[in-house]
Amino acid sequence: MKQIVVISGKGGTGKTTIVASLAALAKNAVVADCDVDAPDLHLILKPEIKETHEFKGSKTAVKDDSKCIYCGKCKEVCRFDAVNENFEIDYTLCEGCGACVFVCPADALKLEEKISGYAYISQTRYGPMSHAKLNIGEEASGKLVVVVKENAKRIAETEGRNLILIDGSPGIGCPVIASLSGADLALIVTEPTMSGIHDLKRILSVAKHFNVTSVVCINKYDINSGNSNKIMDFCRNAGIEAVGKIPFNPVVTGAMVAGKSVVEFSDDEVSNEIKSMWDKIKTLICNDIKCRTEKDAEGEDQGA
Repeated sequence: MKQIVVISGKGGTGKTTIVASLAALAKNAVVADCDVDAPDLHLILKPEIKETHEFKGSKTAVKDDSKCIYCGKCKEVCRFDAVNENFEIDYTLCEGCGACVFVCPADALKLEEKISGYAYISQTRYGPMSHAKLNIGEEASGKLVVVVKENAKRIAETEGRNLILIDGSPGIGCPVIASLSGADLALIVTEPTMSGIHDLKRILSVAKHFNVTSVVCINKYDINSGNSNKIMDFCRNAGIEAVGKIPFNPVVTGAMVAGKSVVEFSDDEVSNEIKSMWDKIKTLICNDIKCRTEKDAEGEDQGA
């Protein structure tokens, strides 16, 4: 079983758009949306939820009014202003640090786990999907990413699928690190802007730290040929393969509006470049994936 994680270092590069097309091309993959803070892959894949699981990734202080002596010590030590004038806990502000529990002389406070979000296992027209949604204002996104990936692995093992295709979070924080863990290849999607180049370098350093082989795709490369050339030069000097240069085309927006992947929506230069990129990725990561997907595609053609 192989894992490909698609990351970007910043938001808005077209990462999820590319993942949707790769999911359409892969044939035998489990798709995992690990952008749990702001997931949007479901807008294209339209998953039918089969299982829903509560995620308890953080704790909150809970007060027993029958024990409280209203001494005010909890309010004094709370650095997050989660205890109001009536010594009641505001759960939207409580960070679960436990300081109030520690200082309470009446043992009236305790930390309890709370529901921080939900993990889902779904079915899409491209196969199974593992995804999740973190509740507003919650933390522990890295832990929820781990849950999403574990669910994806379980599905792959049960159904005999040989690839997990991961849509990672933007940036370089905890959910990105959790997405990279155990990956065989990182496809980094960048754009020909100064911020795109800067964040490409940042995310490459993170992937290198975790010994994950990286390749690069320049999305909308033709909107600034100068910056695209800088990215190509950087990749060449760093020994990193640029597997894709996707041109700007309004057809991508049309596909999004239609709720379809680009390769499903249109057969044009963008679709052809994504297909070419996928062929390069298959060759890089494992010949078994290439054989398996071609075999599945033949079976689908015969059954049509």
